Amino acid sequence: MKERITITLDSDTLNLLDNKIDGKKIKNRSHAIEVLLHRVLGKNHPKKAILLLGGKGTRLRPITYEMPKALLPVQGKTVPEHLIELFKKYDITEFIFSIGYKAQKIMDYYGDGSKYGVKITYVKEDEPLGSAGAIKLAAKHLNETFLVTNGDELKDIDLEEMFLFHKKHKALVTAALTTVTDPSAYGVAKLEGSKILEFVEKPKLEEAPSKLINSGLSIWEPEAIDLIPNGFSMYEKDIFPQLAGKKKLYGYIFSGQWFDTGTHERYETAIKEWRGI
Repeated sequence: MKERITITLDSDTLNLLDNKIDGKKIKNRSHAIEVLLHRVLGKNHPKKAILLLGGKGTRLRPITYEMPKALLPVQGKTVPEHLIELFKKYDITEFIFSIGYKAQKIMDYYGDGSKYGVKITYVKEDEPLGSAGAIKLAAKHLNETFLVTNGDELKDIDLEEMFLFHKKHKALVTAALTTVTDPSAYGVAKLEGSKILEFVEKPKLEEAPSKLINSGLSIWEPEAIDLIPNGFSMYEKDIFPQLAGKKKLYGYIFSGQWFDTGTHERYETAIKEWRGI
């Protein structure tokens, strides 16, 4: 619920405020004040992010026989280092790294996060748990709104805007959606307004419900963890359909950079075309 208040500002401050208004992201003076207050009070972003780094990277073999995907460089930095840069831009400095395959190499490289000015906590899978199982493994660290991201995708997204979208719609999970020319290799979103009705997995191009795909980044409420069963599970197949049925799964569409590095061809494209945060 919102309440109306009256404030008095000098003309110079009003001019500064008006310069923030663009009619899109910041609609008017009232909205500008609300956004700025959220920033000052720390209510414009989640505090924690979990990076899913447990995969074996089988599609990148033979490289990943010796090196985990989390250590592969793109323009001189690993993908997780690029993601840390993105999150720090929005004052997110607490990270959980979910690891499994070649876990010690990952821990040795990233340490406690202090060299990046962040804090890294590790949870380790003794056996593969899948994307949802990895989140459940970290549940004791996730007691408020948090971010989830795959660790092998580069992305440049306005996390403040996405967080406010998530809160406005009272979603349990909001998935960031990006547009691709050919969505047939991905999970494709079928939408009703901003609600995600389902993800259609790897449809034929002519049968795809849209060209919007799951970018591998989402914002979660802790209550959504209760839907994750014990053992192996994938949030894309096992959790998102449940949330869609409850009308608590929303899609935030963004137009920033997005690169999947999970295959040799896509990894090469990312190296050539990524423009940084």
